[in-house]
Amino acid sequence: MTLRLFDTASRTMRELVPLRAGHVGLYLCGATVQGAPHIGHLKTAVAFDVLVRWLRRSGLEVTFIRNVTDVEDKILARSSEAGVPWWAWAQRYEQEFTAAYDTLGVLRPTYEPRATGHVIEMVELIQRLLEAGHAYVTGEGDVWFDVRSFADYGALTNQRLADLAPADDVVGAVGKRDPHDFALWKGAKPGEPESATWPTPFGRGRPGWHLECSAMARRYLGADFDIHGGGLDLRFPHHENERAQSQAAGDGFARLWLHAGLLNVNGAKMSKSLDNYVLVSDVLEKARPAVLRYALTAVQYRTTLEYGPETLTDAEATWNRVAGFAARAAERLTSPVTVDEVRSAPLPEAFAAALDDDLNVPAALAVVHEHIRVGNVALADGGPDEVRSPLVAVRGMLDVLGLDPQWWASATGDTREHGALDALVEAELAARQQARAAKDWASADAVRDRLASAGIAVEDSPTGARWSLAEEN
Repeated sequence: MTLRLFDTASRTMRELVPLRAGHVGLYLCGATVQGAPHIGHLKTAVAFDVLVRWLRRSGLEVTFIRNVTDVEDKILARSSEAGVPWWAWAQRYEQEFTAAYDTLGVLRPTYEPRATGHVIEMVELIQRLLEAGHAYVTGEGDVWFDVRSFADYGALTNQRLADLAPADDVVGAVGKRDPHDFALWKGAKPGEPESATWPTPFGRGRPGWHLECSAMARRYLGADFDIHGGGLDLRFPHHENERAQSQAAGDGFARLWLHAGLLNVNGAKMSKSLDNYVLVSDVLEKARPAVLRYALTAVQYRTTLEYGPETLTDAEATWNRVAGFAARAAERLTSPVTVDEVRSAPLPEAFAAALDDDLNVPAALAVVHEHIRVGNVALADGGPDEVRSPLVAVRGMLDVLGLDPQWWASATGDTREHGALDALVEAELAARQQARAAKDWASADAVRDRLASAGIAVEDSPTGARWSLAEEN
């Protein structure tokens, strides 16, 4: 394979050349489990799920690490406000994130380490930084990274130190040498639960957020690894600080940095203050998981997804066509298509070329829909042998994207019923189109009204009529 990815650090497209032949080490910054998952969290998770699936389909072994930050300032604050132990609060929302990942078909990581399970590795990293002169201790156990001791600080995000805002952890702390220095270790403070602190050579306390990921990445992937990923909002300060402390300690750290674009709701960044904060659980009350997965997958991972009222409607209509074709084609065959057949069959060259071009999913989906058109022609004019080939190709491509309709039918129980519904609705739409072509507007309107009364919404587009289940009032 020749997979080219946009490297945030160099701001160029670079070919992925694994450090170890045949193997890729990938670290993804996972959830800080302070609250329930929103759809922005899942956009990033789905983007890197596609990357993992494509790497493995390309014949590479992948060690995929996605961490859980289970001790952090906001977790302590919110659990305290709720009168709940911090560890119980973190566990509750970790489980909600896991359930959301599973519901949207996101593959489990190779390892999913928690920050609280790796304090020993964090302390060892701090000691290396202290010995190298890149860190210093103040007060009762506060340890800071000395940003001016690391000449390359700011290189990841292409920023000069003089232009950066001060670090936001304890600005103006007594003994802090520079406003930009960030916390490696936070000494125990009055009012904080003792259970959220650990004894160390520099005092009792808890880790800084940035330190956690550096220590866990090294523990599971080594001092040098292939890819570090996360949402675009983590580039600074989190990833900049990770890179600085790890390289200052002597590690090469990540070779490539990948960042997924953000998700806006109704034209604005998602925020509770703007009342546009969309939880995964709220979306799944209205839409099937496969539809949400399609909506989050269909954009190129580095772009911002503009999420609005039409997002799920469009995804629903498209998913219905995809799943409907797969169901109709499967019924035509004399023997079922197996999972092994789907995952071993050659993929169309145009599809592979699209994903090798920085995971260009929109271009890859265009290839999928072209093969669906071929499959629909085969359904109309051909026999089982002519139908099987496009069905296997379509399912193979969709499997790489986490969208194989057969998997979703099995996972959600949405089996033959939707295929039957799709066939009936498509027949009605065909009759409506014939009536429109004959300028028999009364008959065309009657079809639309009949579908509407059955809870089916019809939308006309330049490429033809699309249908979806109407939203409940």
